[in-house]
Amino acid sequence: MAGADARESEYRYGRGREMARDATRVETFSDGVFGVVLTVMAVELLQTGPARESGRELPDALAHAWPSYLAYVITFAIAGQVWLAHHNLWRYVARVDQMLLVFNLLVLLFIATIPFTADLLSDNLRGNPTEQRLTAALYVGTVLGEAIFVNLSWWWARRRGLLHPDLDPRLARAIASRILLKPLFYLIAFAIVFVDPILSLCAYLLLVGFYLIGGAGDLRPAGRPRQGRSAA
Repeated sequence: MAGADARESEYRYGRGREMARDATRVETFSDGVFGVVLTVMAVELLQTGPARESGRELPDALAHAWPSYLAYVITFAIAGQVWLAHHNLWRYVARVDQMLLVFNLLVLLFIATIPFTADLLSDNLRGNPTEQRLTAALYVGTVLGEAIFVNLSWWWARRRGLLHPDLDPRLARAIASRILLKPLFYLIAFAIVFVDPILSLCAYLLLVGFYLIGGAGDLRPAGRPRQGRSAA
């Protein structure tokens, strides 16, 4: 017993003694947050159904509520595209550490804010220019924050060797270059709000469409295996 007590007293904590963890739990938690956000948006859409005032026909009521529908479509498209990007990027992450978890939580913080900013956007899209620009600034701040922390997550995972060891470094660099463009595109879309708020929202949709086109890091279409490998 004395020998065991001596060894215990000599133990010193070391950074290399922690148990490693893969990314499975992080992806599961993140998917849950995305699911809740999209569900909240759907509930908000149900609550903003066209109010049929006396004498107002349904087509007129639907046309009157168009800002809510436009904000819903754009926000759903952005949130869906971010989920696709998260799904694609994290399949290359083999291990996680504390800082990568923090970066991912910050990504989810901005994602969870999307329904709030979308609601503000739909309420003030037909307001005065000051209200339009303020809500547009809050909206771009949300999506810009998400894009920045996605970039930081990928940069940290590369820097700390948390990516899959079989990942080609050239592909990792190509992915980094592709996602680095997103914050710049968001800023351009925000700048357009000073010309026309509706045109600015259309720019967001064009940005989503650009990232839905297959690129570095995205899943390949079924039936097109990589060269040198047979189809499963």
